[in-house]
Amino acid sequence: MISRLRYTFREMWASLSRNLTLTFAAVITSTVSLFLFGMTLLIQEGFDNQLSEWTGGVEMIVYVKHGATPDQITYLEGALLSQTSVVQSAEYCDEACSADLATTLLAGDPGALEQLLPGIPSLFKVTPIDQGSGAVLRSLKAEFESLPNVVDVKTPDEAVETLSQLKSFFGVRTLVMSVVLLLASALLIWNTIRTAMFARRREIEVMKLVGATNWFIRLPFMLEGLLQGIAGATLGSAFLLFVNNDWTKGVRGFPDNSGLAGFVVTDSYPVWVCFAMIVLGALVGAVGSATAASRFLDV
Repeated sequence: MISRLRYTFREMWASLSRNLTLTFAAVITSTVSLFLFGMTLLIQEGFDNQLSEWTGGVEMIVYVKHGATPDQITYLEGALLSQTSVVQSAEYCDEACSADLATTLLAGDPGALEQLLPGIPSLFKVTPIDQGSGAVLRSLKAEFESLPNVVDVKTPDEAVETLSQLKSFFGVRTLVMSVVLLLASALLIWNTIRTAMFARRREIEVMKLVGATNWFIRLPFMLEGLLQGIAGATLGSAFLLFVNNDWTKGVRGFPDNSGLAGFVVTDSYPVWVCFAMIVLGALVGAVGSATAASRFLDV
Protein backbone atom coordinates (compact mmCIF):
# COMPACT_ATOMS: atom_id res chain seq x y z
CA MET A 1 0.00 0.00 0.00
CA ILE A 2 2.77 2.42 0.96
CA SER A 3 4.71 1.57 -2.21
CA ARG A 4 1.63 2.37 -4.33
CA LEU A 5 1.20 5.74 -2.61
CA ARG A 6 4.88 6.47 -3.07
CA TYR A 7 4.60 5.58 -6.75
CA THR A 8 1.49 7.75 -7.20
CA PHE A 9 3.05 10.87 -5.68
CA ARG A 10 6.38 10.30 -7.44
CA GLU A 11 4.69 10.01 -10.83
CA MET A 12 2.49 12.99 -10.11
CA TRP A 13 5.50 15.15 -9.28
CA ALA A 14 7.35 13.93 -12.36
CA SER A 15 4.41 14.89 -14.54
CA LEU A 16 4.11 18.33 -12.91
CA SER A 17 7.80 19.07 -13.37
CA ARG A 18 7.63 18.15 -17.07
CA ASN A 19 4.78 20.57 -17.79
CA LEU A 20 5.64 23.59 -15.66
CA THR A 21 4.34 26.15 -18.16
CA LEU A 22 0.94 24.51 -18.57
CA THR A 23 0.72 23.82 -14.86
CA PHE A 24 1.49 27.45 -14.04
CA ALA A 25 -1.13 28.65 -16.55
CA ALA A 26 -3.77 26.30 -15.13
CA VAL A 27 -3.06 27.37 -11.53
CA ILE A 28 -3.12 31.10 -12.38
CA THR A 29 -6.38 30.74 -14.32
CA SER A 30 -7.92 28.81 -11.42
CA THR A 31 -6.71 31.49 -9.01
CA VAL A 32 -8.28 34.35 -10.98
CA SER A 33 -11.56 32.54 -11.67
CA LEU A 34 -12.04 31.40 -8.07
CA PHE A 35 -11.04 34.84 -6.77
CA LEU A 36 -13.77 36.37 -8.95
CA PHE A 37 -16.22 33.75 -7.70
CA GLY A 38 -15.40 34.53 -4.07
CA MET A 39 -15.45 38.27 -4.72
CA THR A 40 -18.92 37.91 -6.24
CA LEU A 41 -20.18 36.29 -3.04
CA LEU A 42 -18.57 38.97 -0.86
CA ILE A 43 -19.95 41.79 -3.03
CA GLN A 44 -23.47 40.36 -2.78
CA GLU A 45 -23.12 40.02 0.99
CA GLY A 46 -21.80 43.57 1.25
CA PHE A 47 -24.75 44.91 -0.73
CA ASP A 48 -27.14 42.93 1.51
CA ASN A 49 -25.52 44.40 4.63
CA GLN A 50 -25.73 47.92 3.26
CA LEU A 51 -29.35 47.50 2.16
CA SER A 52 -30.22 46.18 5.61
CA GLU A 53 -28.58 49.19 7.24
CA TRP A 54 -30.29 51.71 4.97
CA THR A 55 -33.75 50.17 5.27
CA GLY A 56 -33.28 49.62 9.00
CA GLY A 57 -32.49 53.26 9.74
CA VAL A 58 -34.98 54.96 7.45
CA GLU A 59 -34.99 58.75 7.54
CA MET A 60 -36.94 61.27 5.58
CA ILE A 61 -35.09 64.51 4.89
CA VAL A 62 -37.24 67.63 4.61
CA TYR A 63 -35.30 70.54 3.09
CA VAL A 64 -36.38 74.00 4.24
CA LYS A 65 -36.11 77.10 2.07
CA HIS A 66 -32.96 79.16 2.59
CA GLY A 67 -33.65 82.13 4.84
CA ALA A 68 -36.81 80.72 6.43
CA THR A 69 -37.82 82.58 9.61
CA PRO A 70 -37.90 80.93 13.06
CA ASP A 71 -41.73 81.03 13.03
CA GLN A 72 -41.85 79.24 9.70
CA ILE A 73 -39.42 76.59 10.95
CA THR A 74 -41.48 76.12 14.12
CA TYR A 75 -44.63 75.67 12.02
CA LEU A 76 -42.93 73.00 9.89
CA GLU A 77 -41.65 71.17 12.96
CA GLY A 78 -45.16 71.09 14.40
CA ALA A 79 -46.55 69.73 11.13
CA LEU A 80 -43.99 66.94 11.09
CA LEU A 81 -44.43 65.98 14.74
CA SER A 82 -48.20 65.96 14.37
CA GLN A 83 -47.86 62.60 12.58
CA THR A 84 -47.61 60.84 15.93
CA SER A 85 -48.49 57.42 14.54
CA VAL A 86 -45.50 57.48 12.20
CA VAL A 87 -42.89 60.02 13.26
CA GLN A 88 -40.78 59.45 16.37
CA SER A 89 -38.69 62.61 16.13
CA ALA A 90 -37.86 65.46 13.80
CA GLU A 91 -34.34 66.78 14.36
CA TYR A 92 -33.69 70.24 12.95
CA CYS A 93 -30.37 71.01 11.27
CA ASP A 94 -29.89 74.75 10.67
CA GLU A 95 -28.06 76.21 7.69
CA ALA A 96 -24.66 76.09 9.42
CA CYS A 97 -25.22 72.41 10.28
CA SER A 98 -26.38 71.72 6.72
CA ALA A 99 -23.27 73.45 5.36
CA ASP A 100 -21.05 71.19 7.50
CA LEU A 101 -22.83 68.11 6.12
CA ALA A 102 -22.46 69.37 2.55
CA THR A 103 -18.76 70.08 3.09
CA THR A 104 -18.22 66.47 4.14
CA LEU A 105 -20.39 64.84 1.48
CA LEU A 106 -19.16 67.02 -1.41
CA ALA A 107 -15.50 67.16 -0.43
CA GLY A 108 -14.61 65.58 -3.77
CA ASP A 109 -16.62 68.11 -5.80
CA PRO A 110 -15.56 71.63 -4.72
CA GLY A 111 -17.31 73.22 -7.70
CA ALA A 112 -20.73 71.90 -6.71
CA LEU A 113 -20.03 72.79 -3.08
CA GLU A 114 -19.16 76.38 -4.01
CA GLN A 115 -22.45 76.77 -5.90
CA LEU A 116 -24.52 75.20 -3.12
CA LEU A 117 -23.25 76.99 -0.02
CA PRO A 118 -24.54 80.55 -0.67
CA GLY A 119 -28.17 79.41 -0.77
CA ILE A 120 -27.99 76.17 1.18
CA PRO A 121 -31.29 75.08 2.78
CA SER A 122 -31.69 73.93 6.34
CA LEU A 123 -33.32 70.55 6.93
CA PHE A 124 -35.26 68.24 9.23
CA LYS A 125 -34.16 64.64 9.78
CA VAL A 126 -37.36 62.69 10.38
CA THR A 127 -36.97 59.36 12.20
CA PRO A 128 -39.75 56.76 11.99
CA ILE A 129 -41.19 54.95 14.99
CA ASP A 130 -40.23 51.53 13.64
CA GLN A 131 -38.30 50.05 10.73
CA GLY A 132 -41.48 49.15 8.85
CA SER A 133 -42.67 52.75 8.64
CA GLY A 134 -40.53 53.62 5.61
CA ALA A 135 -43.43 53.00 3.22
CA VAL A 136 -45.68 55.26 5.31
CA LEU A 137 -43.08 58.01 5.28
CA ARG A 138 -42.90 57.80 1.50
CA SER A 139 -46.67 58.16 1.36
CA LEU A 140 -46.31 61.40 3.35
CA LYS A 141 -43.76 62.78 0.92
CA ALA A 142 -46.31 64.53 -1.31
CA GLU A 143 -48.08 66.01 1.72
CA PHE A 144 -44.89 67.46 3.19
CA GLU A 145 -43.73 68.78 -0.19
CA SER A 146 -46.87 70.92 -0.28
CA LEU A 147 -46.05 72.62 3.02
CA PRO A 148 -44.90 76.23 2.80
CA ASN A 149 -41.15 76.89 2.63
CA VAL A 150 -40.36 73.23 1.90
CA VAL A 151 -37.89 72.95 -0.99
CA ASP A 152 -37.74 69.17 -1.32
CA VAL A 153 -38.40 65.94 0.53
CA LYS A 154 -36.09 62.95 0.20
CA THR A 155 -36.79 59.37 1.25
CA PRO A 156 -34.30 56.49 1.05
CA ASP A 157 -36.31 54.52 -1.50
CA GLU A 158 -34.42 55.99 -4.48
CA ALA A 159 -31.04 55.16 -2.94
CA VAL A 160 -32.18 51.66 -1.93
CA GLU A 161 -33.48 50.99 -5.43
CA THR A 162 -30.21 52.20 -6.96
CA LEU A 163 -28.21 50.01 -4.61
CA SER A 164 -30.36 46.99 -5.49
CA GLN A 165 -29.78 47.64 -9.19
CA LEU A 166 -26.02 47.89 -8.60
CA LYS A 167 -26.12 44.60 -6.70
CA SER A 168 -27.79 42.87 -9.64
CA PHE A 169 -25.49 44.56 -12.17
CA PHE A 170 -22.22 43.58 -10.51
CA GLY A 171 -23.45 40.21 -9.25
CA VAL A 172 -24.51 38.85 -12.63
CA ARG A 173 -21.47 40.08 -14.53
CA THR A 174 -18.83 38.98 -12.04
CA LEU A 175 -20.51 35.58 -11.72
CA VAL A 176 -20.54 35.12 -15.51
CA MET A 177 -16.85 36.07 -15.72
CA SER A 178 -15.94 33.66 -12.92
CA VAL A 179 -17.88 30.80 -14.55
CA VAL A 180 -16.19 31.42 -17.92
CA LEU A 181 -12.77 31.46 -16.28
CA LEU A 182 -13.59 28.32 -14.30
CA LEU A 183 -14.37 26.56 -17.57
CA ALA A 184 -11.11 27.88 -18.99
CA SER A 185 -9.17 26.55 -16.01
CA ALA A 186 -10.88 23.14 -16.35
CA LEU A 187 -9.90 23.08 -20.04
CA LEU A 188 -6.32 24.03 -19.19
CA ILE A 189 -6.11 21.24 -16.61
CA TRP A 190 -7.64 18.88 -19.15
CA ASN A 191 -5.05 19.92 -21.74
CA THR A 192 -2.21 19.60 -19.21
CA ILE A 193 -3.18 16.02 -18.37
CA ARG A 194 -3.61 15.18 -22.06
CA THR A 195 -0.13 16.52 -22.82
CA ALA A 196 1.38 14.61 -19.89
CA MET A 197 -0.24 11.35 -20.97
CA PHE A 198 0.86 11.84 -24.57
CA ALA A 199 4.45 12.48 -23.44
CA ARG A 200 4.42 9.24 -21.47
CA ARG A 201 2.46 7.11 -23.94
CA ARG A 202 5.20 4.48 -24.25
CA GLU A 203 5.43 4.09 -20.47
CA ILE A 204 1.65 3.68 -20.30
CA GLU A 205 1.76 1.01 -23.01
CA VAL A 206 4.42 -0.92 -21.10
CA MET A 207 2.48 -0.61 -17.84
CA LYS A 208 -0.65 -1.97 -19.49
CA LEU A 209 1.33 -4.85 -21.00
CA VAL A 210 2.62 -5.92 -17.58
CA GLY A 211 -0.91 -5.90 -16.14
CA ALA A 212 -1.40 -2.42 -14.63
CA THR A 213 -5.08 -1.51 -14.26
CA ASN A 214 -6.57 1.61 -15.78
CA TRP A 215 -7.13 3.16 -12.34
CA PHE A 216 -3.52 2.51 -11.34
CA ILE A 217 -2.41 4.45 -14.43
CA ARG A 218 -5.00 7.22 -14.10
CA LEU A 219 -4.49 7.99 -10.42
CA PRO A 220 -1.26 10.07 -10.67
CA PHE A 221 -2.74 12.17 -13.47
CA MET A 222 -6.02 12.72 -11.57
CA LEU A 223 -4.08 13.69 -8.45
CA GLU A 224 -2.09 16.15 -10.54
CA GLY A 225 -5.25 17.93 -11.72
CA LEU A 226 -6.71 17.88 -8.21
CA LEU A 227 -3.54 19.50 -6.86
CA GLN A 228 -3.65 22.21 -9.53
CA GLY A 229 -7.25 23.07 -8.65
CA ILE A 230 -6.53 23.18 -4.91
CA ALA A 231 -3.40 25.29 -5.45
CA GLY A 232 -5.35 27.82 -7.52
CA ALA A 233 -8.15 27.94 -4.93
CA THR A 234 -5.69 28.42 -2.07
CA LEU A 235 -3.95 31.32 -3.80
CA GLY A 236 -7.31 32.86 -4.73
CA SER A 237 -8.53 32.50 -1.12
CA ALA A 238 -5.43 34.18 0.29
CA PHE A 239 -5.78 37.06 -2.17
CA LEU A 240 -9.51 37.36 -1.41
CA LEU A 241 -8.91 37.59 2.36
CA PHE A 242 -6.23 40.23 1.77
CA VAL A 243 -8.48 42.34 -0.47
CA ASN A 244 -11.44 42.02 1.90
CA ASN A 245 -9.32 43.04 4.89
CA ASP A 246 -7.88 46.00 2.99
CA TRP A 247 -11.36 47.11 1.87
CA THR A 248 -12.73 46.83 5.43
CA LYS A 249 -9.94 49.04 6.76
CA GLY A 250 -10.61 51.56 3.98
CA VAL A 251 -14.36 51.72 4.68
CA ARG A 252 -13.76 52.23 8.38
CA GLY A 253 -11.76 55.31 7.45
CA PHE A 254 -14.75 56.87 5.65
CA PRO A 255 -16.67 59.68 7.40
CA ASP A 256 -19.35 58.47 9.83
CA ASN A 257 -22.10 60.05 7.71
CA SER A 258 -20.89 58.58 4.41
CA GLY A 259 -23.67 55.96 4.48
CA LEU A 260 -21.27 53.16 3.48
CA ALA A 261 -20.39 51.75 6.89
CA GLY A 262 -22.40 48.60 6.22
CA PHE A 263 -20.70 47.81 2.91
CA VAL A 264 -18.23 45.41 4.51
CA VAL A 265 -18.15 41.68 5.15
CA THR A 266 -16.68 40.52 8.44
CA ASP A 267 -17.13 37.68 10.96
CA SER A 268 -16.78 34.14 9.57
CA TYR A 269 -18.46 34.67 6.19
CA PRO A 270 -15.21 35.26 4.22
CA VAL A 271 -13.74 32.08 5.73
CA TRP A 272 -16.74 30.06 4.57
CA VAL A 273 -16.40 31.60 1.11
CA CYS A 274 -12.75 30.52 1.01
CA PHE A 275 -13.74 27.01 2.06
CA ALA A 276 -16.29 26.92 -0.79
CA MET A 277 -13.61 28.15 -3.20
CA ILE A 278 -11.22 25.35 -2.20
CA VAL A 279 -13.95 22.73 -2.59
CA LEU A 280 -14.91 24.16 -5.98
CA GLY A 281 -11.26 24.31 -7.09
CA ALA A 282 -10.73 20.68 -6.09
CA LEU A 283 -13.89 19.72 -7.98
CA VAL A 284 -12.84 21.56 -11.14
CA GLY A 285 -9.36 20.03 -11.03
CA ALA A 286 -10.69 16.54 -10.37
CA VAL A 287 -13.29 16.71 -13.14
CA GLY A 288 -10.86 18.13 -15.70
CA SER A 289 -8.11 15.63 -14.95
CA ALA A 290 -10.45 12.63 -14.64
CA THR A 291 -12.04 13.43 -17.99
CA ALA A 292 -8.68 13.75 -19.71
CA ALA A 293 -7.27 10.64 -18.03
CA SER A 294 -10.26 8.60 -19.16
CA ARG A 295 -10.41 10.07 -22.64
CA PHE A 296 -6.72 9.70 -23.51
CA LEU A 297 -5.79 6.53 -21.65
CA ASP A 298 -5.47 4.62 -24.95
CA VAL A 299 -2.53 6.56 -26.36
